[in-house]
Amino acid sequence: MGCAPSIHVSQSGVIYCRDSDESNSPHQTTTISQGTAATLHGLFIKTDAADSIPSVLAYQSRPPQQQQQQQHPRGGARKGCGGATGQHCCSIEAETQTSHTSVKVSVTQKSSTVNLKRVITYFHQQVSTTEVRLGPMRLTQDPIQVLLVFAKEDSQSDGFWWACDRAGYRCNIARTPESAVECFLDKHHEIIVLDHRNSRYFDAEAVCRSIRATKPSEHTVILAVVPRLTPDQEETTVLPLLHAGFNRRFMENHSMIACYNELIQLEHGEVRSQFKLRASNSVFTALDHCPEAIEITSEDHVIQYVNPAFERMMGYHKGELIGKELTELPKSDKNRADLLDTINMCIKKGKDWQGIYYARRKAGDSIQQNVKITPVIGQGGKIRHFVSMKRLCQNDNNKQLYKIHRDDKYAVENSQSDTHSFRHKSRRKESLDGKSITSRSSDAPSLQNRRYSSMARIHSMTIEAPITKVINIINAAQESSPVTVAEALDRVLEILRTTELYSPQLGTKDEDPHTSDLVGGLMTDGLRRLSGNEYVFSKNMNHSHSHLPAPVTVNDVPPRIALLLDNEESWDFNIFELESVTHKRPLVYLGLKIFGRFGVCEFLNCTEATLRAWLHIIEVNYHATNSYHNSTHAADVLHATACFLGNERVKGCLDQQDEVAALIAATVHDVDHPGRTNSFLCNAGSELAVLYNDTAVLESHHTALAFQLTAKDNKCNIFKNMERTQYRTLRQSIIDMVLATEMTKHFEHVNKFVNSINKPIAAEESNSNSEGSDCESAPSVKNSPENRILIKRMMIKCADVANPCRPLDLCIEWAGRISEEYFAQTDEEKTQGLPVVMPVFDRHTCSIPKSQISFIDYFITDMFDAWDAFAHLPTLMQHLTDNYKYWKALDEIKCKSLRPPPEISD
Repeated sequence: MGCAPSIHVSQSGVIYCRDSDESNSPHQTTTISQGTAATLHGLFIKTDAADSIPSVLAYQSRPPQQQQQQQHPRGGARKGCGGATGQHCCSIEAETQTSHTSVKVSVTQKSSTVNLKRVITYFHQQVSTTEVRLGPMRLTQDPIQVLLVFAKEDSQSDGFWWACDRAGYRCNIARTPESAVECFLDKHHEIIVLDHRNSRYFDAEAVCRSIRATKPSEHTVILAVVPRLTPDQEETTVLPLLHAGFNRRFMENHSMIACYNELIQLEHGEVRSQFKLRASNSVFTALDHCPEAIEITSEDHVIQYVNPAFERMMGYHKGELIGKELTELPKSDKNRADLLDTINMCIKKGKDWQGIYYARRKAGDSIQQNVKITPVIGQGGKIRHFVSMKRLCQNDNNKQLYKIHRDDKYAVENSQSDTHSFRHKSRRKESLDGKSITSRSSDAPSLQNRRYSSMARIHSMTIEAPITKVINIINAAQESSPVTVAEALDRVLEILRTTELYSPQLGTKDEDPHTSDLVGGLMTDGLRRLSGNEYVFSKNMNHSHSHLPAPVTVNDVPPRIALLLDNEESWDFNIFELESVTHKRPLVYLGLKIFGRFGVCEFLNCTEATLRAWLHIIEVNYHATNSYHNSTHAADVLHATACFLGNERVKGCLDQQDEVAALIAATVHDVDHPGRTNSFLCNAGSELAVLYNDTAVLESHHTALAFQLTAKDNKCNIFKNMERTQYRTLRQSIIDMVLATEMTKHFEHVNKFVNSINKPIAAEESNSNSEGSDCESAPSVKNSPENRILIKRMMIKCADVANPCRPLDLCIEWAGRISEEYFAQTDEEKTQGLPVVMPVFDRHTCSIPKSQISFIDYFITDMFDAWDAFAHLPTLMQHLTDNYKYWKALDEIKCKSLRPPPEISD
């Protein structure tokens, strides 16, 4: 009998458990038929040999007198039988339903030394587990363990006992508060059913509090069994139970089915939820050990979690941060003024934002971070959390923190290294040599497979020409530069190898620094020598439909707006009043009015609703945070274009397709403008500059995005009903006009217009000596396809920079707005260590009158003289003359602001 039993499965599905010595007695055979061993969890065992039963059954033995003849709910009987003197007989017979199979067990053994424990252990291993998903995690939940705490056995405890058996749960019974706590600490049950019907035996609420005082009870569901209410009793509140630590109450019901249903609901509800919460501890463990700083906030930007890496990086303890709004924390003044608005606009649309951000540490210093913010969609499909992942940028400002947190083999290993050695090592992390790529393969995945082999060949050149020396210097700097600087230097070298380097440069009319800066800032690609600082352009170009309501129809415009729009055909129309009454949405309302006046919907064969939706999506993709390049500027250019199209001389030269193209081009010509010049984007190595090869970067982006937004949604696609050939012609015309607003070809466009339009017309008028000589007198000059293109280019160029030709108050407002945008760019260039494209636009030293005088002298006068010679626009030219005198007067009294001091304002 000392040998282990063997287990065999017959073809009929009967499992036999025999001792190795089968010849002793037929009673040594244990037979278990059909299924798993949920029944052998100890629920129905009657035995006098308590020492032979495993500990899991210790709380489940029943008094013998109550187990003799108890009927199973489905007819099975639990019964004991006697045997010969000196022998103990143990009999198990019951049917039980589990989630997969049923079990019928019959065990017969002639002595208390039965190997029942081994049989039970075997079948415990066969109980099925449940697979639960927590996001991408796949979890395995073991069979539920239930603890029944009943001082006395009665029909209610039996109901839960049999319910556990039917559900396939592992069940224990405790009779006293002490044994209940002891058993729970040993087994960590998922469900505890606590008898709360009679306080004579124990205080159920006190037992519940004792269990809740233990750490394992955090994820346990405790059910209170309360007495059934009589008809004359009033329903009581469950708050005392909840305060004591109970999760739910169960009204006394002896039915096994009622108990079973309650347990099943608990498993699929609270128990499974608590199981997922337990598993989430592993996620927090991973976050706690993550080297990147992690911050989780609510949808209202209240900090809910920061990991230790975040605490180390920012110098705060998590207790100082959790529960605070982000707005309560100190902000660095090194970020662009509109950066936070840009970030919020992006993430509130459910899009990731990634870029460079300056954060202020608790100590007061600012650090530069690579930040990625990811919105997390929760219940109802709404954003419920924001997860921010932050790591330090590798520049000199972050040197000390970077030295602490760096985790690759290029970290500073020798404290005696000199400053040059440290800088070289810290910057090699993102350089493009083979070792760096191997050690930090995640830093620049797109560049891992290539090297700047052409640079090595340049090093070997023996020609000591100046250009060779320049290339060698750039190549040497490139080898120890971060990725972004190395890429920019690579583009510099490509430009140096072209013949454009030897082309003559435009000279300024004088040595005035304002003029020089304007020419340099507006007419070059801005790709000058970069500083050693690493910079990544942080403007995130994400576009989507806004959640703002669509505007009303033309016939249902609010009265105040309609009253203003009555004057929209006048050149002196005040666009800023429209901006105010429309809450910075002037483009939609003005667009509906002007497009309706020119019959755009009829030409495009689209509905007013489609046009309205299109104007809406275009306007919301203008940056309201820009002081100048916003939808008000777009509305102003649209208004100027419409005024020019209403000019009799212009109308005689253009057909309706030209008019429609001009109005659309004016509407979209600056969509998604970031408030920075092309020079800035190229110097910063922005994604747009890379995408468009530093050529007409913004203008190319405006047109491309406008057509992308239009085609994205059929509801706003104003071109959807056009014939293909007509659409292609219209599209090319729109693209050509928007690209003409790029200032590097300003003089090319003006000179072509003068030579191809102005001079031939002047010659024709001189020959005819007729005052009425206009378009009709020279159709070959004005109406040829080539010259119509020149006219449309000149028209949108004049509309784009017509601010000096507006009434004085409007001119002053526009001057202030463009100056503020240039000031902000200069501030950022200085902060980021970028070349300052227009140094005179320093907000502390700049003279706005001087900048306006230079702009008018260099760009405006000649262009509007040519346009006036063609279209005859006396009102504009008078405003231009008056405004120029105003700026001159301010400059003469050394006033640098928009208006004279109060004491001489008269």
